Amino acid sequence: MPNTTSTSLKLTVQATGENSGTWGQFTNTNILILEQAIGGYAPVTLNETTGATLTFSNGVLSNGKNQVIKLTGTILNAVNVIIPDSIEKTYIVENATTGAFTVTFKTSSGTGVTWSTTDKGTKLVYSDGTNVVDTEFVDNAITEVVEDTSPELGGDLDTNSFNIKFDDAKGIRDNSDNEQLIFQSNTTTAVNYFEITNSQTGSDPALSVAGSDTNVGLNISTKGTGLVKFDNAAYNADFALTDGATIDWAVNTSPVAKVTLEGNRTLNAPTGSASGQFVSLLVIQDATGSRTLTFNAVYEFASDTAPTLTTTADKGDLFVFRYNGTKWLEVGRNLNLTLS
Repeated sequence: MPNTTSTSLKLTVQATGENSGTWGQFTNTNILILEQAIGGYAPVTLNETTGATLTFSNGVLSNGKNQVIKLTGTILNAVNVIIPDSIEKTYIVENATTGAFTVTFKTSSGTGVTWSTTDKGTKLVYSDGTNVVDTEFVDNAITEVVEDTSPELGGDLDTNSFNIKFDDAKGIRDNSDNEQLIFQSNTTTAVNYFEITNSQTGSDPALSVAGSDTNVGLNISTKGTGLVKFDNAAYNADFALTDGATIDWAVNTSPVAKVTLEGNRTLNAPTGSASGQFVSLLVIQDATGSRTLTFNAVYEFASDTAPTLTTTADKGDLFVFRYNGTKWLEVGRNLNLTLS
């Protein structure tokens, strides 16, 4: 019975009784082919208009049997790199060609994996004997990581230490392809912005930041003399303080607050104060009315005189304060407000 050839790597399958005196030569060649398939590397120069067809010769080393293929050369139009239909094999393929044209790694009659006109990255692909499929494990997501320098996503290595750099219009998306974190630089219109979005209507806030200052969760500043612009309304939720003999107010988490007095009360000094902060407090009489409120000495009023609250039941008095780092200075007040 004569020797046969394996389907994928074209190894020589020796028949019983064949190859007397040359059996070791066939075996050694098979081992070298296996080594090529497991760890072999081959640069393949593509024809500028027709690409390349990788070879799979029977029983010998061939460029298409290598594990790693580097595609090189200048191409002048879209080209294909072709392997036979029957091959079942994995490849690591780098597109290092020049020229803004697509390159497709495919089987003779099936479909394949295509690099775009600007994609010069590396892909891990496999052939199932019919088509070539992209595993999507490797797609040039991180170009290079060097110790003590910064990894750069989607581009060349950044020289600034410990930065992560995104190319223009790149960002972070969730598994539904919704943009969650976007870094945008548009040199044409000189627009630069950083955006965090939440695609779920009515869901929890998209951003939660814990700052190094216990009273400051997020510090927003602009470069130069620019202003911070809100395209939609910005507001603080109206927070109801807990009524009691003494009333506490955490102004870092509840800058807009209200309290309904159910007895004569004392307002403690605020916690979480930050110099330059504005806050407001709505003091409401309960259904009985005539409740008093004693303000802590940290609250400063005109002529050093605390206000006299409205005594009418269910009416409200609104106070606005600004913190100067030591005292909460009254900015304004509106008394005897009808609230409903």
